[in-house]
Amino acid sequence: MVEKNSPIDRSRPAIRVTMMPRDTNAMGTIFGGIILSYIDQAGAVEAHRVVRGRLVTVAMHEVEFHQPVFVGDLVSLYSSVLRVGKTSISVKVVVEAERRLRGGERVKVTEAEVVYVHVDDQNRPQRIPTDD
Repeated sequence: MVEKNSPIDRSRPAIRVTMMPRDTNAMGTIFGGIILSYIDQAGAVEAHRVVRGRLVTVAMHEVEFHQPVFVGDLVSLYSSVLRVGKTSISVKVVVEAERRLRGGERVKVTEAEVVYVHVDDQNRPQRIPTDD
């Protein structure tokens, strides 16, 4: 279960999606690469709230799956900005699965820190504008 005052409580919902049979691996659970793709997208949603312009993903730290995700689960991804640097922004993404076909329990699946770099039209790092 998700605890009160957990990282999810302090984050904003970025993406919610129902997992479908096309997303399964050979074990019959949702392929980890699908979840990684959603993590990247959810992080980008949050990063773009802060940084206008082009962002590219440069790192995804410490992704460890604690629970499987099943067909029919409603997966919610919550994101929050951790820090903004000169050219990069780091976003924390927490992934939760609601077992809609298995009693409705909500479980934390994984979390990650995703780092994006603000780039120009030639894909060179550029400063993130500040309000200073």
